[in-house]
Amino acid sequence: MKSKVFESFEEAVADIPDNSTIMLPGFAGPGTPRNLLAALLEQGATGLTGISNGSGGRDDSMDVSVLINAGQFDKMIMAFTASPHPSNVTIFDELYQSGKIEAELVPQGTMAERIRAGGAGIGGFYTRTSVGTELAEGKEHRTIDGKEYVLEYPLHADYAFIRAWKADAFGNLQYRLTQRNFNPIMAVTAKITIVEVEEDILEAGEFDPDNVHTPGIFVDRIVKIPADGIWDKATGR
Repeated sequence: MKSKVFESFEEAVADIPDNSTIMLPGFAGPGTPRNLLAALLEQGATGLTGISNGSGGRDDSMDVSVLINAGQFDKMIMAFTASPHPSNVTIFDELYQSGKIEAELVPQGTMAERIRAGGAGIGGFYTRTSVGTELAEGKEHRTIDGKEYVLEYPLHADYAFIRAWKADAFGNLQYRLTQRNFNPIMAVTAKITIVEVEEDILEAGEFDPDNVHTPGIFVDRIVKIPADGIWDKATGR
């Protein structure tokens, strides 16, 4: 079996083509795959579509906002498309207002379920979220038990960038802290799942099955974060 362990982040993202769709997990903190994002920035693929909880910040952190600012993403599918406060306008806000990037707003719970549905092979589902709002315009509606629902379809991606705490050589993953947000569902949904892992990679079979959060069958590439990686344990960045 071909090894899933790659020597560098650059090698792990080298073949990502233009116009790919990439799932990007993480709230602020240890759930964000910052090293893979940095490698993709260097690699330079463009015309990308991102599926992410938000568009990143405006500080010095390596997150998706850096790649958005570099013009690599043409579209973002997100739960939060606007800045939480008018005084904190993000890079994405500026580009969206000027028509330089496209956005699709999806309620957070609906986005999580659309991602999960994509990985589970579910063709669609009905939800009450967004009923009566402009987000439901043009979508199929159905009355169930006297209540109105809107039909949503699954999300799929060519790649998922994942951040994990521990991994073995087969790709079994264990998460910690906010890594448990979108990482587990995105890892099972994309065609190719690429993981940056904090701890030394274990030999296949050394993982206690009770501690496996994502089975290795869903994982394609693993890279150990080096000591000089972008993520800093002291700051969570």
